[in-house]
Amino acid sequence: MTSEKVVDFNEVVIVYDNFPAIAGATFCVNAGEIILLQGPNGAGKTTLLRACAGLLPIARGDASVLGCDLRSDRSAVRSRVGLLGHANGLFQDLTVLENMSFWSRLVGANKTDIDQAMDAMGLSGRLSETPVAKLSAGQRRRCALASLIVRRAQLWLLDEPHAGLDAQGRDELDATLRAARDAGATVIFASHEIERARALATRSLLVTAGTVKTA
Repeated sequence: MTSEKVVDFNEVVIVYDNFPAIAGATFCVNAGEIILLQGPNGAGKTTLLRACAGLLPIARGDASVLGCDLRSDRSAVRSRVGLLGHANGLFQDLTVLENMSFWSRLVGANKTDIDQAMDAMGLSGRLSETPVAKLSAGQRRRCALASLIVRRAQLWLLDEPHAGLDAQGRDELDATLRAARDAGATVIFASHEIERARALATRSLLVTAGTVKTA
């Protein structure tokens, strides 16, 4: 039986600031995979993640994510994916719990979902009532990851997700990504921490000079 294709790119070209950041990428990602994007800085990893989130237009080629055609309607996929880039996308003046409550209302999650997400990322207790602006960099990263859990994203798109986390936080993140995969999500992440990332990933793709191939 053929696995469901979550991401399907065929000869995709993405132009960013008048430059072909992705120049003819062809690859697919099946449901339940954890895909590592490898490659040097500037190779196009972040561009690829943003394109999968429906945030960048496809100049040429065919691209679909979760069955949504990115050429005709990029906005259709945005509610079904969770993108965590270098910015955490949190409300700085709200507490951890208030941030989680905001996202839970958007997707119909309940208090149990919130509690489980915060427990998974070590944010329960005192930290739950702390404004995000007063958290450490690692704690803010944990909060952003917890928001992805609450949002029930079908496709997780992560750019250097281990950045800013201590050793315990990195282990918790790896466990969270595996749990998300086991619950039916698909994960694509970019990382320079190759040894840890390869142990987590089910498969690796190499992004270089705007192209994608099996690592």
